[in-house]
Amino acid sequence: MSDDGSPVIVLVRPQLGENIGKAARAMLNFGLTEMRLVAPRDGWPNPAAGPAASGADVVLERAKVFETTAEAVADCAHVYATTVRKRGVTKPVLTPEQAAREVPAQAGRSAFLFGPERSGLETEDVALARTIVTAPINPQFGSLNLAQAVILVAYELSKTADLAVPTAEDLLPPAPQEELEGLIGHLEKLLEPRNYFFPEARAEASRLTLRGLLTKPGWNHLEVRTMRGVLSTLEKARREDN
Repeated sequence: MSDDGSPVIVLVRPQLGENIGKAARAMLNFGLTEMRLVAPRDGWPNPAAGPAASGADVVLERAKVFETTAEAVADCAHVYATTVRKRGVTKPVLTPEQAAREVPAQAGRSAFLFGPERSGLETEDVALARTIVTAPINPQFGSLNLAQAVILVAYELSKTADLAVPTAEDLLPPAPQEELEGLIGHLEKLLEPRNYFFPEARAEASRLTLRGLLTKPGWNHLEVRTMRGVLSTLEKARREDN
């Protein structure tokens, strides 16, 4: 997502540089790069933000500072305040998922406001928003830190963006039956002297159960080779003990 039309993340009076950095990291994970800061307590730039961003330097480098929340969202047509419902403020209330679904269909830029760590958004900040965004959360413990709140919203916004899902590591194909038979035979060879297949009447059933156990995982040739190495080590140790 580029800065020309993607949602803006606005941190209102953030207190700690570390939290600004962590919020930047959360943003970039989900393709958001435009951060705006309203009157950061310790000024800007803040040397503590960089290490906490863990490589999300592009977000910090592009961050813009404003004196007031109104100035920070002046160019945005849709402003969402992430907060619990404020007393005396009557506005639509959406979950992050619902708000994220609205954004692509709306003309004009969208901004999401996040309040300071200790107190959250003030009523005057919420008054600038058209919509309140509140995540369903445990009513007995509703404590989210700044970066957690940002990542909740950023993740939902990413669902409507053209982000690639990280590809899973290519899996090796299952080992050919010949290799699996070698593993089964090797294990049976080690178990027989230990009377594992005794009594004789249960030997065939035990062999079938063992075969089923070893066949089920669908091991690839590297895994079979590893197991053969384990068995060979045990076999060598047994010979040395004797």
